[in-house]
Amino acid sequence: MQTNPAAPETGPEPTDTRPTSPSSGEGPPSAASLPSPGEGLPGVPAPAAELARVAAGRAAGALAGPAAVRLGDVVPAPGQVLPDPAGDFTLSADAVLRVSPAARDVAEQLAGWLRPATGFPLPVADITEGGPLTLTLSPADAAVPSGAVASGPASTGREAADVAGGEPSGATARTAGPDDAGLGEEGYRLDVTAGGVRITAGTPAGLFHGAQTLRQLLPAPIESPAPVAVRWAVPGGTIVDRPRFPYRGAMLDVARHFFPVEDVLRVVDHLARYKLNHLHLHLTDDQGWRIAVDSWPRLTEVGGATAVGDGPGGWYTRDDYRRIVAYAARRHVTVVPEIDLPGHTNAALVAYPELAPGKVAPPPYTGTEVGFSFVDPADERTYAFVADVVGEVAALTPGPWLHLGGDEAFKVPADSYRAFVARAQRLVAATGKTVVGWHQLAPAEHVDGRVLQWWGTNGDDPETADAVRRGARLILSPGNHAYLDMKYAPDTPIGHDWAGLIDVRRAYEWDPATHVRGVPAEAVLGVEAPLWTESVTTIAEVEFMLFPRLPAVAELGWSPRETHDWSRFRSRLAAQGPRWTTAGITFHPSPELPWPPKTPAQIPTQPTPTTPTTP
Repeated sequence: MQTNPAAPETGPEPTDTRPTSPSSGEGPPSAASLPSPGEGLPGVPAPAAELARVAAGRAAGALAGPAAVRLGDVVPAPGQVLPDPAGDFTLSADAVLRVSPAARDVAEQLAGWLRPATGFPLPVADITEGGPLTLTLSPADAAVPSGAVASGPASTGREAADVAGGEPSGATARTAGPDDAGLGEEGYRLDVTAGGVRITAGTPAGLFHGAQTLRQLLPAPIESPAPVAVRWAVPGGTIVDRPRFPYRGAMLDVARHFFPVEDVLRVVDHLARYKLNHLHLHLTDDQGWRIAVDSWPRLTEVGGATAVGDGPGGWYTRDDYRRIVAYAARRHVTVVPEIDLPGHTNAALVAYPELAPGKVAPPPYTGTEVGFSFVDPADERTYAFVADVVGEVAALTPGPWLHLGGDEAFKVPADSYRAFVARAQRLVAATGKTVVGWHQLAPAEHVDGRVLQWWGTNGDDPETADAVRRGARLILSPGNHAYLDMKYAPDTPIGHDWAGLIDVRRAYEWDPATHVRGVPAEAVLGVEAPLWTESVTTIAEVEFMLFPRLPAVAELGWSPRETHDWSRFRSRLAAQGPRWTTAGITFHPSPELPWPPKTPAQIPTQPTPTTPTTP
């Protein structure tokens, strides 16, 4: 990562200085508990006394006796849940993680999540049994726990919310657990008995998702960076779980405002926590070019120096980008790079005016309007530029996707636009990558495997439906449900409202499989929640806009349709609040959710505490 050399240097960030306001301790934060106007607005630090008061309140809330976690209290909702109240397991200091050698890294990551709060050593040992990949957590002298659970009938995630408070009605003894056939590439089975925990999966990704579920089944103080004296109980029973859609992601716009590598890695962790498996990076736009391209160095030297509002700009070196990709891959998140073409290219035209239609460099742009810039579709140098850029970015990207953008090229005539897109798509395909683009690519010719990202606000889109009939698949990102830069409410201090206000319920209550008329469910690849950053400048503000809506979109992508129920979801989601507080994650204290007592209100102010990240 390289920032504009002219930008002022800043000192090291404090480890924990983000201001928050504690609630009254009874239900959701009241209006009186929230900051007064002007206090805690984005970028405005709070007084030192407020920081100390909030830190003490956060510690008291995090270290109070945690509420018991029930087997169904997981986000996203698991597919099948079979509670066994007699099988609760308590994690103790002599516990050992045993894992199939091919998935040892998953066990090491799980141990890394659990060691700080428990203070337990949690050594990792290999097991040599055949069959599916296995990860177990049990006392050192215990036999490896088996997957057999004797209890009532398996339930869906929806039913789990009904039975989690007590015994399942009509339960009959049986020895067969839920159906774990066909777990696929990302599914897992998690068994909890009094003797320990066992996770099985067909792939390391599935085992990783199971480990994330186990993390949520432990009390909320498990997110503490320092040891906490609580009983580390895991509810007994079995979960069998697999994703509904293969593509589940979020987008971070690093072009309007630049975010350092450490911030991006923090976002990766947020995605992985909720079983999202793609991070779409919007790397280029009018306001800045954020990825180094060796064959066109002025893209970053000149085009990377600006940002919205005359911010300092910045860009990622090739090594920075490799670090992000590797960090994400370890967490089973695939990076999807976007090079937006033919529009949204002012930063590139400032650097290389020969690509502009008039061959004159435009002035740098730091505003927020769209649709005015484009590369010259009639100049062969444009296609040499596209080939070089997508070739270098593809070579740095191990994942299968390369996003071509394609939106809001308002000044390009329709025929020229279609001709440009046709050639650009072929150049992407020549790198071996699958073309992804915004749904404005729909009228252009189809290339094998093409994926359109649909961000409309009206599900009636015949042009996109026609592209699907010609072979395209869709990623659903409806602007009025999934765009996380939309305000929660009229008084949200940052964000937009062009697609309407998006509260948590609106982010949750839609179905990707049926949202666009004329598009069959089998053509829907998945969901993605974009966060555009015209008004978002810090990682604290990023988190404020992501949480609590990002887990809502994650549940739509992962959980079976029959589990989708707002009243149950809002309770499960609210239970995440103490975890976010303990982990130092900023979030919007939505009045829609029944927050547990001692969940402090959160406001998007800087600085945000960060913890060291590992590859």
